[in-house]
Amino acid sequence: MSVIAMTGGTGFVGGASIDAALASGHQVRALTRRPQAEREGVTWVPGALDDPQSLSELCIGADCVLHIAGVVNAPDRAGFIAGNITGTENMLAAAKAAGVARFIHVSSLAAREPGLSNYCCSKAEAEARVIASGLGWQMVRPPAVYGPGDTEMLDLFRMAARGVVMLPPGGRMSVVHVADLAALLVRLAGGAGDTGAIYEVDDGAPRGWSHKDFADALGDAVGRKVRAFSTPKLALHLAAQGDRLLRGKAAKLTPDRARYIAHSDWTAHPDRKPPSQLWSAEIPTRQGLADTARWYRAKGWLK
Repeated sequence: MSVIAMTGGTGFVGGASIDAALASGHQVRALTRRPQAEREGVTWVPGALDDPQSLSELCIGADCVLHIAGVVNAPDRAGFIAGNITGTENMLAAAKAAGVARFIHVSSLAAREPGLSNYCCSKAEAEARVIASGLGWQMVRPPAVYGPGDTEMLDLFRMAARGVVMLPPGGRMSVVHVADLAALLVRLAGGAGDTGAIYEVDDGAPRGWSHKDFADALGDAVGRKVRAFSTPKLALHLAAQGDRLLRGKAAKLTPDRARYIAHSDWTAHPDRKPPSQLWSAEIPTRQGLADTARWYRAKGWLK
C-alpha cells in the first residue's frame, strides 16, 4: 500500500484515479479548492497549486506524487504558464522538500508539438521541469480521454444525437477510457514501470481513429446515423475569433485551442506505449462510448 499525494483529484481523470487507488488498497491525500464530502481512505487537503504551504501539507507522509492537475484552456499564454508550468514547478518543489522520491506526471500528447500553441508549449515546458527535477519520475501522455463524467467530449455526443458531427480537418486521433487511464496511473503510483519513462497510451486501435470513423462510432453509441463534416482550418480560426468576441475570456474555442484541434496527428506513438505486462487498455472504445452515452442520458446531459 502506498500513500499517494494527488493533484487534480476533484476533476474527471483525478476522480477516476481516486476510485482506482482506493480499490487497489492505497491511501490518497488529495488537493482541493473547495470542501469535499468525507470519504474513507481519502484525506482532503485544502489548497491550490499556487499555494506552496498547502502543497507542503499535501506531501506529508506521501510515498509518491501523482500530479494530474493542469489547464487545458486559458484566455492567454499567462494562464497556461500559471496552470501548467508554474504549478508543476511548485509541486516538484513541495515533493523535494518533503522527501517524496517518486513523481508521476500526467502530461499530454500536446507536449510533442510545442510550437503549435500556447497549450502545447506549456505542456512541453512542464515536462522539461519534471525531467530536470532530479526526482524519480514517470510521465503519461494521454490522448483524448472519455467516459462517464467527462464534459470535454459531451458536445460531440450531443452533435451525434442530432445526426450531424462537425469535425476538425482530416486527421487521426487516439482515445482512451478514463478508467483505463486511471488504472495505469495507479499502477505507476504503486511503483510499477520504469523510472524516466514517458508513456503514450490509447485504446489499442492500430493507428488510432480517423475523425470520420470516430464520428461514426459516436453515432452508433447514441443510436443515430450521423453525417460528418470536416471543418477547414480557416473556418475553425474564424469560429474561434467569433467565440472570443461573444464570450471574451469565457470563450471555449479560442484561437489557441483551434490550432491544437486542427493538428492532423494526435495518435499515441507505438514506441512509447507501455509494455503489455505493465498495462493495456481493457475497455473497447465502441463499448465505452455506448456506456458513456447511457450515463449522459441517465444524468439528463444528453437527450
